[in-house]
Amino acid sequence: MLKTGSDNRALIAMSGGVDSSVAAYLTSQAGYECTGCMMKLFEADASGESSCCSADDAEDARSVARKLGIPFYVFNYTDRFRSEIIDRFADYYLRGLTPNPCVDCNRIMKFGALMQRADELGIRYIVTGHYARIEAGADGAFRLKKAADPAKDQSYVLYQLTQEQLSRILLPLGEMNKEQVRALAAERGFINARKSDSQDICFIPDGDVAGAVRRFTGADPVCGDFTDKEGHVLGKHRGICEYTIGQRRGLGIAHETPLYVCSIDVENNRIILGSNSDLFSQSARLRCVNWIAGKAPEREISCCVRIRYHAPEVPAIVKPLPDGAALVSFTQPVRAVTPGQAAVFYDGEYVLGGGEIV
Repeated sequence: MLKTGSDNRALIAMSGGVDSSVAAYLTSQAGYECTGCMMKLFEADASGESSCCSADDAEDARSVARKLGIPFYVFNYTDRFRSEIIDRFADYYLRGLTPNPCVDCNRIMKFGALMQRADELGIRYIVTGHYARIEAGADGAFRLKKAADPAKDQSYVLYQLTQEQLSRILLPLGEMNKEQVRALAAERGFINARKSDSQDICFIPDGDVAGAVRRFTGADPVCGDFTDKEGHVLGKHRGICEYTIGQRRGLGIAHETPLYVCSIDVENNRIILGSNSDLFSQSARLRCVNWIAGKAPEREISCCVRIRYHAPEVPAIVKPLPDGAALVSFTQPVRAVTPGQAAVFYDGEYVLGGGEIV
C-alpha cells in the first residue's frame, strides 16, 4: 500500500485500542511517514465513566506511538462532537427516530474533521483501524469492499465515504482477522494487545439511551398513550425516547398475545403497538443517499440491502429518486425497518452506497 514521493505522509487515528495500534504499525512498516493522533471526542461524566477518549486510552496510544518511534498528538474535538453527534443523536430520539451515531461519527469526525486537520498539516493519508477494504480500479475509481473477515466487517458504517475520501484513506486491517491483529500486537509488545473491544455507544457507556437523552437535552419525559392500530388505548408509555421499532420488552402491558412497537406517532405522542406480523415491510424510502461511485445509477438496480449494522442482507431493488432519495423494494417482507437507521446496498463484497431510512 506504499505511496512514494511527497505523498507518503499518513495521519493515524489511534484510539488506544489494539486495532488502530496495529494499523499504525503496519502503515509504519510499509514505509509511510506516520503521525499518530487521538481525537478527544467526549469528556467522562462525573462518575468518570466513558468508553472512549479517556486518559488511559491516550496513554495506551502514546505508548504504542513511542514504540513505533512516531510523534503522537491529542486533538480536542469535544465541542464539535457534542454539537454534531451527541445533540443530533438526542434530537433523533426525541423525534421518534433511532440513529446510528457511528455512521455520523465516521462521516463528520474521522473522515471529515480529521481529514481537514490532515490538510492543515500537509498530510495526504488518513489511517484507521476499521475492518474494511478499499480497492482502486483500473479506471481510477475507488471501491469500498467488505473486510476479509465477515465477523469483523465494518463496511456498513463507512457507506457515506466519497471518491475523494476513499482516495486518501488507508485501511490496513481489511485482510486480517481479530486473532491475527492481537497476535501481531503481542509480538510487538504493545500494551493493549489483550485490551477488550469497546461495545456500547462511546458516550453512553452504561447503555441507558433514554437516560442519556434526558441528560443531554434536559427534557423531562412526556408520558403518552400506547394504542393499537385502530387507536384503542392499551396503556401509558414513559416517553417516546424510551422506545424503538420492534421493541417488545419493557412495555409493561399485559396482553393475551405478545405486543411490539410498530410505529411512533410523535405529533400525538403515541406509541402504536401490534403483533410481530405487523412489523414486516415490503419497502423503505431513503434520504441523503450516498453512492460510492460518486453518482447515482441511471436506472434501478438489483442488489442486497442491510437495514441495520448486524442485520442479514436481503435481496432488493433500489430505485434512485431525485434530491438524493431512493426507494428500496424488498423481494420479501423485512422485519422492523426503522426510521433513522441506515440501509446499505451491497453487490457481493462491494458496497454500492446507502442512505437513511425515513
